[in-house]
Amino acid sequence: MTAEPRFSYQSFKVLNCFLANPSKEMAGADLITTLDIPAGTLYPILARFEEAGWLTSRWEKGDPKSKGRPLKKLYRITSSGLARAATERKGFLRGFPV
Repeated sequence: MTAEPRFSYQSFKVLNCFLANPSKEMAGADLITTLDIPAGTLYPILARFEEAGWLTSRWEKGDPKSKGRPLKKLYRITSSGLARAATERKGFLRGFPV
């Protein structure tokens, strides 16, 4: 694990997506569509979160030919990521009127 990742509005959106269903694995392509975040912004956020231990990833199993597409890299929030995300979320929301 490394230093805590930078926290931005886009990273807040990514964390909220994982917090909405912590047991769900999500592919980057699904997050791009759901969050309307460009790949060039999303994948560095996912990499920083994974490096910090907030997310874990694995490659989807199966044969790309039978699926008709490349295999997806699936991300899931970790228990330490859940705790940190909840803390960061509270701090981030304090800066915005509700």
